[in-house]
Amino acid sequence: MRVISTPIAGSGLTRIGVQESSSSRWFAPVPASPGEWRARAGRIRDALVHEDWLAVLDSGFDASGPAAGRLERASSSGFAVTTGQQPGLFGGPLYTWWKALTALALADRLERETGLPVVPIFWAATDDSDYAEAASTVIATATGFEELTLPPHADSSISLARVSLGDVSSQFERLAAATGSAPNRGILEILRQTYSGSHTTLGSAYVALLREVLGPLGIAVIDASHPAVRAASLPVLHDALAKEAGIEASLMSRSDELKAMKLSPQVKLVRGRTLVFSEGNGQRDRIRSVDAADMADAASADTSDLGPNVLLRPIVERAILPTVAYVGGPAEIAYFAQVTAVADALNTPAPIVVRRWSGMVVEPRIERILSRYAVDVADLRDPHAVETRLARESLPSGLVDHIADFRKSVADSMSALSEADGAGLVPPAVLDGVTGNIGHRLDRLERRYIAAVKRDGNEALREIAIARGALFPGGSPQERSLNGIPLFARYGDDLMAAVMPEIRTHADSI
Repeated sequence: MRVISTPIAGSGLTRIGVQESSSSRWFAPVPASPGEWRARAGRIRDALVHEDWLAVLDSGFDASGPAAGRLERASSSGFAVTTGQQPGLFGGPLYTWWKALTALALADRLERETGLPVVPIFWAATDDSDYAEAASTVIATATGFEELTLPPHADSSISLARVSLGDVSSQFERLAAATGSAPNRGILEILRQTYSGSHTTLGSAYVALLREVLGPLGIAVIDASHPAVRAASLPVLHDALAKEAGIEASLMSRSDELKAMKLSPQVKLVRGRTLVFSEGNGQRDRIRSVDAADMADAASADTSDLGPNVLLRPIVERAILPTVAYVGGPAEIAYFAQVTAVADALNTPAPIVVRRWSGMVVEPRIERILSRYAVDVADLRDPHAVETRLARESLPSGLVDHIADFRKSVADSMSALSEADGAGLVPPAVLDGVTGNIGHRLDRLERRYIAAVKRDGNEALREIAIARGALFPGGSPQERSLNGIPLFARYGDDLMAAVMPEIRTHADSI
């Protein structure tokens, strides 16, 4: 298969974070040498809330095999590269896996360069409450693409760790069917087992799947909703509540700076609300600023269900894990421009964000379609151009010839009329207008013929729909919407062998 590395898309803030992190005070600079990475690791370890961080968080990892081995090696003198994502149905889109593999490649490179043990860690944000995003995924099919969805959920304020999964057998069967006669069906059995059971939630299924797939690669998965993680995070959350006024002021100042440069803050600020969520009443809600002082006192309130919002999470993560860098996507890179403002207010080391690998996998069957119709991958970004070209090429030759003859006849007739006796009785613009009017009507007629071909379809259009569904489903880049499990099922180790050289090259550039 062909693997194409692509530039990571995003806003102006994303571009600044990627290209100018070393010069922009909105982003913590990325170390530029092994010595700088080692120094960064030392500062981070000194700033850990819990020196024996693995002992504190071990049950939140529940790691085994290679993942457990890397955690243990890094626990005393090493450090971590982290990434993460909120739950997605059946593992979510491809970029979830690209994030994890980028963290792995960067951890491997840093381990070689620094001589220190480095563990890649995936932060499964099961405390997120975005049910709409978690309850759907996209698969490529024999006709294009299909979106698999779960039924609507009545309460969108409950964390995904608490939302029951329900029966997903029909969605699973449709995903399994989309894999075709996949030779690596073991991953489908893993998916079936992890996404079943009466006590399974959207969050727990996601964590179980990630651990089964990523653990053997040496990538540890931590569950953000696990009691051990919540307990370890409390000192940072209490500090954020105690300093909420300073945090809000720092964020407002940063927002003004960004707007002055005509840049939009990635995360909207909510005045009067802290960066700490509470789920004490079963619903996930940001604590009000007026209640922050009381909530900051662990002795006066039940704080077992406190958690960070998106701007505080990277700081919590860096405080409880020896994280030297977080691997993020476009939106995450953009909001790290606000995360550093929070870190300033808390007087704590700012987290570093580095870009994940971005790319596309072109399967052999898709490659054959592109070759057959002389289509480039980039051509499919336009939702209509390729289909219009193929539909025009599919018009019966006699019809095309008659339209061309009609156009020539009009041109010849108007040319003769313009040279005839008495042609000067009307301005030349009148004749030009008539010519243009007839031309427009012929264009419209041709478009109607083309539309009829597109509506009725043919083999070429059906195959292009398949290619578009595999590369740009619904007009979105493959990695942002397409579920990754069918690719793993079809290609297994071959998929890893194809993408990892590109991802390692990307990690080397970091």
